[in-house]
Amino acid sequence: MAASYKIGQIVPSSNLTMEREIPAMLRAREALYPETFSFHSSRMRMKKVTPEELKAMDCDSDRCALELSDAAVDVMGYACLVAIMAMGKGYHRESQARLHQVTVDNGNPAPVVSSAGALVDSLHTMGARRISIVAPYMKPLTKMVADYIEEEGVEVADFVALEIPDNLEVAAQDPNNLVDIYKRLDLRNIDALVLSACVQMPSLSAIQKVEDECGIPVLSASVATTYQMLTKLGLEPRIPGFGSLLSGAYAR
Repeated sequence: MAASYKIGQIVPSSNLTMEREIPAMLRAREALYPETFSFHSSRMRMKKVTPEELKAMDCDSDRCALELSDAAVDVMGYACLVAIMAMGKGYHRESQARLHQVTVDNGNPAPVVSSAGALVDSLHTMGARRISIVAPYMKPLTKMVADYIEEEGVEVADFVALEIPDNLEVAAQDPNNLVDIYKRLDLRNIDALVLSACVQMPSLSAIQKVEDECGIPVLSASVATTYQMLTKLGLEPRIPGFGSLLSGAYAR
């Protein structure tokens, strides 16, 4: 009998994309491997992507981890990159450790991946030292994301900030627009392109197209989260068609 894994996600109340993109990638993996996946979410209130709402939302993450632990999920993802980064440099480590402890104390220990930590860790896995990024945030928040990544030892050569404050409007963006948007970036001497440094901005259908077109490894926060979730589960992080990171080239 094939193993089945329960994927837990802590998501902002207005987030739609991670509950679409993570299942899409793992369903694609089911066509190649015998494992199956089910998907379970708990929500934190957030409508506008502002520092004040992000910090208030993060306070709900412990409750969400407890609820998902009640379902004995096998891995848990904190699906809001900018909420973690807004709490201070290196905060993803503190958040992941605290939320994991919630699951331990509840008797159903589960590894915890944050999209912020997943992006940083995946860039290191890829050996990326210099990158460019696209984000939907206002410029100050995008600069904060860039500073957070740089504090983790990866230079951000350039970024595009789409300046969309409403989180539902971010989710409504056409991912195929990114095929043109990325051309606004300085791509010289970069090791990777983060096509969506946000788990709410859809990008999945554009990842492989852009990588094939520009010849640079392309990833997104959701692709990085999927890679790290599979790694935590002890499964091969390989799902062809979603960029270099999930191609199998970086399987541990």
